[in-house]
Amino acid sequence: MPNPKATILDLATISQDDIDLTPLEQFPLHWTYHQTTGPDETAQRIMDAELVVSNKVILDREIIQRAKALKLICIAATGTNNVDLEAARELGIKVTNVAGYSTPSVVQQVFAMILSLTTRQAEYTQAIRDGRWQQSKLFCMLDFPFRELSGKHMGIVGYGTLGRAVAQVAEAFGMEVLLCQRPGGPPSAGRIPLDELLPQVDILSLHCPLTPDTQDLIGAGELTRMKQDALLINCARGGVVDEAALAEALRTGQLGGAGVDTLTSEPPVHGNPLLDPKIPNLIVTPHIAWASIESRQRLVNEIASNISAFHAGEERNIVA
Repeated sequence: MPNPKATILDLATISQDDIDLTPLEQFPLHWTYHQTTGPDETAQRIMDAELVVSNKVILDREIIQRAKALKLICIAATGTNNVDLEAARELGIKVTNVAGYSTPSVVQQVFAMILSLTTRQAEYTQAIRDGRWQQSKLFCMLDFPFRELSGKHMGIVGYGTLGRAVAQVAEAFGMEVLLCQRPGGPPSAGRIPLDELLPQVDILSLHCPLTPDTQDLIGAGELTRMKQDALLINCARGGVVDEAALAEALRTGQLGGAGVDTLTSEPPVHGNPLLDPKIPNLIVTPHIAWASIESRQRLVNEIASNISAFHAGEERNIVA
């Protein structure tokens, strides 16, 4: 009897031929790998599959209902918004996700942005490219004064696994960490309401999910409450920040700088206010904070562990 069919719908979001897939191939499954899958291709590609791995391909009720053999959906991410979980429950299809696999990668990106902005690395690099240091009478250039992180205040919005890991590194730099009260949540000991937190911080780092309570959490009003030389780091979700307001705050010098790894719409095929190359003191990266080689390998390994648990009749990372 042939092995059950399994398919990965968007392998290109996990591996660029740099990840070992043998943890998946240990199972008695017949794997089909698709680099990408368009909306009009999904139903056909999962029609006979018992197991589907999807990072961002949408699996809605209609598509799931048509997949009569489907028993397990493995989301290759932490977020579950690309799968209709209610439909999966009704149909008896198990759904798993993966959490915590990208923490070291995200923390590294957060501080890469912070350090680059704080040390004014882009300005000094450009000055050397322009030949200004080569023509200087001094051994060093002091054209772009910068400060140390030690002694500064970092505010963290979202104190889960990522927020805690960022806080730990911030403290290693000698920073004082201030925790924001959960947006939309009740007051909590040791947490500061956002409006009170903003004027106190030198760096604000966002690590909260996108929910109705966090949509446009940082808008024009919030940005005006921050220090003029403060930094905003968003490696959470694009919709947490009003992107037009942030672009304007940077243009007018109302905010010291920003590092952004996520945008409201990705990829930004219809443009985005933060993609203007003339905006000063802004770093934008293409949703890659999570994506170190080690992180993506952990992701595959965790998916394999979820599959193993499913085959053994055990519940592991079940979200539906």
